[in-house]
Amino acid sequence: MSAAAPLFIGLDVGTQSVKLVAYDPASRRIVATHGQPLELIAGNDGSREQHAQWWIDAIAACFGKLDPAQRAAVAAIGVSGQQHGFVPLDADGNVLAPAKLWNDTSTSGECDEIMSAAGGEANCVTLAGNPILAGYTASKLPWTRKHRPEVYAKLATILLPHDYVNFWLTGQRWMEYGDASGTGWLDVRTRTWSREMLAATDADTNLADFLPPLVQADASFAIAPGIADQLGLPRDVIVAAGGGDNMMAAIGTGNVAPGVLTMSLGTSGTLFACSDTPVVDENAGWAAFCSSTGGWLPLICTMNTTVATENVAKLFGFSSRDGESVLEGTKPGADGLVMLPFFNGERTPNLPDARASLHGMDMGNLTRGNVYRAAMEGATYALRNGFDALRAAGMSFDWIRLTGGGSHSATWRQMVADVFDLPVQVPEQAEGAAFGGALQALWAFERANGRDTTIAAIARDHVRVDASTAARPNPDAVAAYATHYQSFLTFLDSAQRLYAPHPDPAR
Repeated sequence: MSAAAPLFIGLDVGTQSVKLVAYDPASRRIVATHGQPLELIAGNDGSREQHAQWWIDAIAACFGKLDPAQRAAVAAIGVSGQQHGFVPLDADGNVLAPAKLWNDTSTSGECDEIMSAAGGEANCVTLAGNPILAGYTASKLPWTRKHRPEVYAKLATILLPHDYVNFWLTGQRWMEYGDASGTGWLDVRTRTWSREMLAATDADTNLADFLPPLVQADASFAIAPGIADQLGLPRDVIVAAGGGDNMMAAIGTGNVAPGVLTMSLGTSGTLFACSDTPVVDENAGWAAFCSSTGGWLPLICTMNTTVATENVAKLFGFSSRDGESVLEGTKPGADGLVMLPFFNGERTPNLPDARASLHGMDMGNLTRGNVYRAAMEGATYALRNGFDALRAAGMSFDWIRLTGGGSHSATWRQMVADVFDLPVQVPEQAEGAAFGGALQALWAFERANGRDTTIAAIARDHVRVDASTAARPNPDAVAAYATHYQSFLTFLDSAQRLYAPHPDPAR
């Protein structure tokens, strides 16, 4: 490794792009940030896929943008990846088909089949802590068996997106508990694979044989020499365990101890908290995931956040970068417009076949500003609906840590503060998942070098909030949104009746 101050790389392999941050912990500075866009293969049946090679090409492009001196100083890499994707490998490590992604709803029928085989949704929660929802990895296996039998016949290893990047970097196959809990197969209470859920997915195959070993959150592996040379990195670089993007965003926003609520406003929207014990809801009101820090991460996920605002911006012919000016003159409640932003179906509530809709239109309120605001409000209300479930379970929070692309909008930050009636903080490093990857890499490096450093200590020392972007609830807006939110819930109730998934035969 170079004699220069060591740098720690966080890679976030998202749906829309790959992002790289290079962090210098000695100076507490991000010294470089690079990104590379990704394409998406979208089908009318709800399928959403990407070629795994696109991720690798984008990662190589991001490293190529780093100054050679910075590349020479890299000590460790932590990879964050979009959750739930399915990357099928053959025995030689070759990718057999495009990766089906988290927002792929074409397998909703397979979700029902797995849960029926497991004894119903409630029994899935009993067995593993979670039902099998649209997008979860488990449902992609029977879909592949039906629609790509030649792929299923050659299947040797099941990897998640961030696992595949780790495999490319190191030549080794592993999973860590946080991302693994998003497959639907991991019993989150015991942190072991549920044999019953695996059998419900394929009774004729021992799927455990296709799953790589599970490793602890502070584990690390050596980079493959050929990949180090290809990227211009030292050969002694280590690769941390990595994790799902929500788990890495928890680290990057300092959500590594109970009491903090993180909200991510990206393609999807998420709310998540930290717990020292499993937090399982028998009614499946949230995802009962493990964290990538050794604990648990109860999580609410909605599938349509910036998707909604981007679609409206495209419809009206403006860029979402100009959204703040478009919103000028609009007020909380969008003059009575209410949007259910279910462009990709929805996960929370579980409505994989739902579609977006706009309500309350009249001759005066149908303006681009109001429609854009209704999209933003609808995405925020959807998250608030999930938050209500966490609160009903007795959880309480003092602050919201906001991350993701939507956190760059002053209007959206204030909207979140008002809809949730909680103060909002934005970490200085807005790309929480990539920064979380860098901090996990730092943690793995410290542990690999014999230092008993905790992730809580690292987060305390390195995660800072930007005071200039903080937002506090406005009492008048809080009261207005309380009324408008009830209207959203009324329309949501109608949508739940219209798009209800097949009933659970075990209930």
